[in-house]
This record gives sequence, structure tokens and C-alpha cells, in this order.
Amino acid sequence: MATNFKQTLAAMSMVLVAGGAGAADVQTLPEVSVGRIERMANFPSKLVDARHVDVWLPEGYSAAKRYQVLYMHDGQMLFDASKSWNQQAWDVHLSVARLVAAGRIPDTLIVGIWNNAQFRHSEYFPQKFLPLMPTPQRERLIQAALQSKPQSDAYLRFIVEELKPAIDARYATRPEAAGTFVMGSSMGGLVSVYAMNEYPQVFGGAAGLSTHWVGQHKPNAAIPLAGFNYLRAHLAAPEAHRLYQDHGTTELDALYAPYQVMVDELARERGYVDGVNFETRVFAGSGHNEKAWAARLEIPLEFLLRKP
Repeated sequence: MATNFKQTLAAMSMVLVAGGAGAADVQTLPEVSVGRIERMANFPSKLVDARHVDVWLPEGYSAAKRYQVLYMHDGQMLFDASKSWNQQAWDVHLSVARLVAAGRIPDTLIVGIWNNAQFRHSEYFPQKFLPLMPTPQRERLIQAALQSKPQSDAYLRFIVEELKPAIDARYATRPEAAGTFVMGSSMGGLVSVYAMNEYPQVFGGAAGLSTHWVGQHKPNAAIPLAGFNYLRAHLAAPEAHRLYQDHGTTELDALYAPYQVMVDELARERGYVDGVNFETRVFAGSGHNEKAWAARLEIPLEFLLRKP
């Protein structure tokens, strides 16, 4: 137990530092060995602060084709470990390229949305959880973690109303929900699920790796219960959506099991079917970091992006 507690504390510190990922070199593009990166630098918004958006295009990208689009959070952590704050990256482009080459998923573009380091938690915490929390816990969370400025609804509007139209205008996308997906880890996983439920007409599926249902850095009842009540009322219809969830068992992931079990049962009650439009997994011994997510990334990618 003492070892798990020390691991959890270490993971907490790591997640807090991750909020400063914007300290990476903002001028140099990520280096990739497959395909290429195009940057929409300091993409402007009327809703949230401007930020970089990195778009990965596969080898042979052609306007004559149509591509699915995977929107991902924490964009500075996706492609090039040498330019991330902790020298780790998802290498998501490599996994997507392998799956496409093997015929396991259709052609896909990746849109990496950089986090705003200062307001990462504020932008990623589902805003509609807040009214479902007891007043004292809600007020403490807003002041301490969200810096008195909940922004996730504005952040999702930025993606849906400003960024996605720009991506669809610039690239050969499949703009319909069946060709549009969202993925993230930790708080990014939380806001990915929230995005699908708030905009089911936009996103056909969501994946959360190590989804941070606790909402802060210690076990609690108020935030997960608010999340469960939100999902019970707002979980997107299973007929046209896919939902993927997972977690490890060490570091911060050691906290997640009891909360994720409840989310899984809510999804099944809503009509999601394991292996069809719902997948939930536990990776024993896996922790809360980009190397862990990269190691299992092909599983959620194939589940989310495969042909119907």
C-alpha cells in the first residue's frame, strides 16, 4: 500500500507538470518519420486563447481521397518525444500508419490541438458536471483547479464551431459524424467523452485512455457522482456512436478502477454492447504516461476508427 501511495504521489506531480507542456519549443515542427506535419500556428479563437494546431497528413495524402479525422487533445505530446516536456510522446502517427497499411482502418488524418498550459484543467473539466456537485466541493474545485474560470464548454465550441470548419475547408475530410472522432488521455480522456455527448451530431466516437473520472488528484465522491449523473442523462445514443475506455493499475491509474466500473455499467445500461460499440480494458502494470498510452494505442485506434 505504501508503494502504491508513493507511486500515486509521483504521478500527481507528473500530471501537474504536464499542464506546463506549452513550454516546449513552439516554433519547431514535430519531426515525424511517416507522413508530414502542417501547423496552424496560433490558431485564433473568439472563445478561448489562441493555440497551435498540428495536423498530421499520411504519406500520399491526396485531395482526391476522403479522410476520417481524429481530433486529439494535448497536441504537443502526440508526435515527437524530443519536443515534449517529459521526452515522451504517443507516436500516434506511427500507429495510424500501421493500421491503415494493414487495412484495419480507413485513411485518417490526425488533428493535434495543443493544450493551453495555464488553463488545461479548466478547459478539460466537463463544465456540466459542476451543477451536479454539492456546493462546497464545487466552489473549491472552481477556485483551486479551474482558476475560477470553467472553460470546457467554450473549448468544445472552439473545436466544433471554429477549428473543425477550418479543417474541413482546408483538407479532404469526411466531415460527417461517422468520419469524425475524438481521443485523449487523463483529463483529455474526460473531455473527449464529454465532447461526444455534448455534440453527438459532430463526433461519431470517443476514446479516453486513463480517463480521469476522479477529476482531481485524490479519490472523492462528488466529482465521479456528478459525472455518473451527467452520463445517465446525456450519454450519446449507442446506435451511431462508439465509446472506448481503459486504464492501467499503477501511478495515478491505480485510483481509477472503482469509478470506471460504474461508467462501464452506465454505458451498458444505455445500450452500448461490449465489442460492438463499446470497449473497456484494464492494462495490468501500466501507468499514467505517454509511453504507456503509446504501447496500447493501436487497440483504441482500431476500435474507434475501423469501418462499420
